[in-house]
Order: sequence, then structure tokens, then C-alpha cells
Amino acid sequence: MSAGKSRVILPGATIGVLGSGQLGRMFALSARRMGYRVHTFSPGDDTPMGQVADREAVGDYNDLSAVAEFAARVDAVTFEFENVPFEAAAAAAEHAPVRPGGRVLHIAQHRQREKDFLASAGFPTAPFEHVPDRAALDGAISRLGTPCVLKTAGFGYDGKGQFVIKSPTQADAAWQSIGAGEAVLEGFVDFDCEISVVAARGSDGEFAHFGVTENRHRDHILDVSIPDPDLDPAIIGSAIEMAHGVLDALEVVGVLCVEFFLGADGTLRINELAPRPHNSGHFSFDACVTSQFEQQLRAVCSLPLGDTRRLRPSAMVNLLGDLWADGLPDWQVALQDRALKLHLYGKADARPGRKMGHMTVFADDGEQAAARAIAARGRLIARHQRS
Repeated sequence: MSAGKSRVILPGATIGVLGSGQLGRMFALSARRMGYRVHTFSPGDDTPMGQVADREAVGDYNDLSAVAEFAARVDAVTFEFENVPFEAAAAAAEHAPVRPGGRVLHIAQHRQREKDFLASAGFPTAPFEHVPDRAALDGAISRLGTPCVLKTAGFGYDGKGQFVIKSPTQADAAWQSIGAGEAVLEGFVDFDCEISVVAARGSDGEFAHFGVTENRHRDHILDVSIPDPDLDPAIIGSAIEMAHGVLDALEVVGVLCVEFFLGADGTLRINELAPRPHNSGHFSFDACVTSQFEQQLRAVCSLPLGDTRRLRPSAMVNLLGDLWADGLPDWQVALQDRALKLHLYGKADARPGRKMGHMTVFADDGEQAAARAIAARGRLIARHQRS
């Protein structure tokens, strides 16, 4: 079926999601608002998405017969994280359209395949080398120099599965730290900041984006996102143009986030791809005419993409499980800011570093919104310290 002739899936239909975390939860809320039913499939029950879905199917992604049975009951399948086995996407595709397609998943879930794709398509990245085994690591370090970063080839997120090598003598420690498995070694990039572009592509090739967002991390986990940062318009235009090129090259139907390193000299390098809504786009749930989650639904259903214009300047802060260390946070002290929107994901187990929710705050500009969001989260911490 050609891209321009994909069947439109209208409200009242059922959309299946492989995965059941907070991204799926916000997707389900957007889909139900538009009159769709939503089913989720994952190994867990009472999950963030399962709590708001019409059906929560529990099963292993490697149980291809269970995946096929799930897909047979829905009108289209999408996913909310990229670590679903490619075989599961292929099994689902036998029964319903899978968007983005399995090729996108296959590339984005494995760092080496992702780097090879980007390099072959002419997109700038940090220098990198494939490290299939320990024997290959020493030579790769010698060629790239130190510092460099060893990363697992697959199933890494939020800085997990990474080790910064500052000296060749750390090779053994680095190899053991990432689990002694297939890896990618990247040359260290001295960057000024990290930015991202969340964008969508329809089945007819229509493109829409949410602009550039600046992302500030703490302990390798996204901490604060500020949409529309004060950057050179040429850099913003280049980032959006590259994101458009990536979505076209992958023939994405859905939402994809392109993360960049921005050098002090204005040079952009693509760090990684996420073929689904992204933490840095959460602001759009409250701050845009069309959120990234509704946009994903529109693309998956072959509907026209929505308007991404901002309703007001905003910023987002993550809420990690550390906030629950001394008991349930007192949300009243954060909600004293009447321009604050609180999102909690329904996770019962608040572990340190685990994303439990986020807050979006509106203000006259992004930096002011970020300061107010951080202050609101700080009041939660201060309340714990006083109690």
C-alpha cells in the first residue's frame, strides 16, 4: 500500500499499544478524548497505561502468539518505548498496521544500527566504533582517544549502560560496568547544551514539529525541559531540518524525537533517536494546540496532523522517586503556583531515579517558567526536610 493511500482509522476504532508506561498513559488519555478505544500489551498489570486503557493485556513480548492475538483485536498498533523486540512488531504487523513500522523500531533500539543509519544518511554524529567484544575495545579506545564513552548497543536509557573512559587503563572496568556485551564506543563531545526536536510524520509524508527544546540533565536523567530556548535561529532551523530529514529517511509514520548535542561553536551532532513521544515533549500536553500524544494518534490513524502552536511559554520538570523517600509529597505546596499543571503516572513503587510524574508551569518566558517549576519542586523537598 503506498504512503498516500493508507486507510484512515476513524474515532470509535481501537488502537493497540505495545508498552504500558507513562507515555502510553498520556497517549491513551488523548485517544479516549477523541473517541478511540485503547488496548495495551506489556508484561505488567496495573500499569500507568493499563489504569486508563479499555483493555490491559498481560504477556511477554517474546510470546509471539500472544502478541498476534492482541494485534488481531485492534485496528492499528503503535508502541510507547523502543525496547520491544523487532519480532513482536513483525508478529503484530501480520494482523494490523504497525506505525511507526518495524524497520524504525529495529534501527532505533540498537545503537550500532542507529549510528550506522545516521552516518550512511549523512547526518552528523560523534565519532564512533562498533565494539562487538572485549578484544575490540582497546583498539577502539586507541583510535578515538580519551575521554570516550562506552555504551551498550541495546536496551539503554537515562544514562544506564554507559561508562565514561578517561584513561585506557579503565577498559576492563568499563567493559564489566556495561555488562560485558556488544557495545558502541563514542568519542567524547564537548557540548554547550543538549537540545531535542519532537516531530511527527503522517502516512502521506506530512511533517509537523514542536520546535527546539533545551534539555538539562541531572545524573544522566532529564531534569528540566525548556521549549523555544534563546538560540541562534540558524541553529534552530538546522535542527528542525535535520529532524525532518531523519523522519523522511526512515519513512516514519508517527512521532519521533531527535536528540542533539550543541557545541559551543554552533555545531549540531545527533546523539540518539527515540521513535515515539519523548520526555522532552511532555510540555505539549498542556502548552500546545495539539500535544505530541494526540499527534502520534493522528499520524497512526492517517488523520491530518494538528497545529503545534504554543498557547503560552512553559517549562517542564521531572518528578523522580527520590521525592517519595520520606513519604508522600505534599502536593499542595507545589500547587500554590496556580499556573502549574501536575501529572502523576500512577506508579506505586517510588524508586530513586524512577520517573513518577512531571510538572509543567506557564510564565511570560521559558526561563521564568523553568525557575518557577524548579521552585515548586523545591518546596516539596523543603517540606520533607522540615517534617
